[in-house]
Amino acid sequence: MPSPVRLAEIVSALGGDLCAEQGADLVQIQGTVISRLAPLDSADASSLSFLSNPRYGTQLAASAAACVIVSPAMREAALARGAALVCDNPYLYFARLTQWWSARTRRAPVLGVHASAVVEPGARIHASVSVAAFAYIGAGAEIAAGAVIGSHCHIGADARVGEHTRLAARVTLGEACRIGARGIVHSGVVIGADGFGFAPDTAVAGLGTDAGEGPRWIKIEQLGAVRIADDVEIGANTCIDRGALDDTLIDDGVKLDNLIQVGHNVHIGAHSAMAGCVGIAGSARIGRFCTAGGGAIILGHLQLVDHVHITAATVITRSILKPGQYSGLFPFDDNASWEKNAATLRQLHALRDRLRALEKKQP
Repeated sequence: MPSPVRLAEIVSALGGDLCAEQGADLVQIQGTVISRLAPLDSADASSLSFLSNPRYGTQLAASAAACVIVSPAMREAALARGAALVCDNPYLYFARLTQWWSARTRRAPVLGVHASAVVEPGARIHASVSVAAFAYIGAGAEIAAGAVIGSHCHIGADARVGEHTRLAARVTLGEACRIGARGIVHSGVVIGADGFGFAPDTAVAGLGTDAGEGPRWIKIEQLGAVRIADDVEIGANTCIDRGALDDTLIDDGVKLDNLIQVGHNVHIGAHSAMAGCVGIAGSARIGRFCTAGGGAIILGHLQLVDHVHITAATVITRSILKPGQYSGLFPFDDNASWEKNAATLRQLHALRDRLRALEKKQP
């Protein structure tokens, strides 16, 4: 449990303009003790909360929070109920606040290699690394300064973990795969499993099958690796397959949620973000600053240019060469057109009944 802090300490660390309601003593407000961060509706007198969307203004008025982080446009509304911490981007301020808050209480990893870990000859491990119990480090692997390897992790031969990257428990980084600096990889992630590559063999001879049964699948060995750049976060149980010939590539700052499948030879551009259960088939190329909502599917060998935004459950069946927001199961379209078509689709049953009634009136 984090120790309480005073509002003045938060402002000193992160900035912002702390304001008191009319008649209140600002010095006293600065000394207000904050014991937790909380949403508006469950905050109490020792909580710091935030408002990033004006549509929740009714919750602001009713909140019992000691102080609320708001934009300049919401300053007066916030002061009508109590103290306010005013900044240009409340949501971004809140994100940085959570990092600062967490850093105060996060336990420092124990430096060194646990006695139960297995380190193969030729592995290079910096002195400032933490390797937890039952981890495995393969021959020729490199673990750079400040990295943290959780319990039961598997680091394959010739793999590399960059500076200050943290792997949670049970992460697999396959042979010759690499992740850059300051990455965060959550439990159950598999980086560098074989891509899904098989060639159909329709010949009967030598397979012991009867004619007409269909093809047998012959495995294509996956000879590439996975290269992940800096500042990438990968959610629990996400799988990133190694390339068939060239490498699968994840650029700087990419954020992947839980349970995402990234196929072989996919390239995800810098600072793109994808929500849970997204599936990306092999050799798709996704630009920079793209987003994909939960459950979206991107078929293989397609290209998405920079700044493409795909809403949840959308299936992308053709390349997108124009930035924008796209929606729909089948067929998808630009978001504005899709919404119009969806509204029309909801009326089809009533329109059918009206058409039938008109047809019956015809002589």
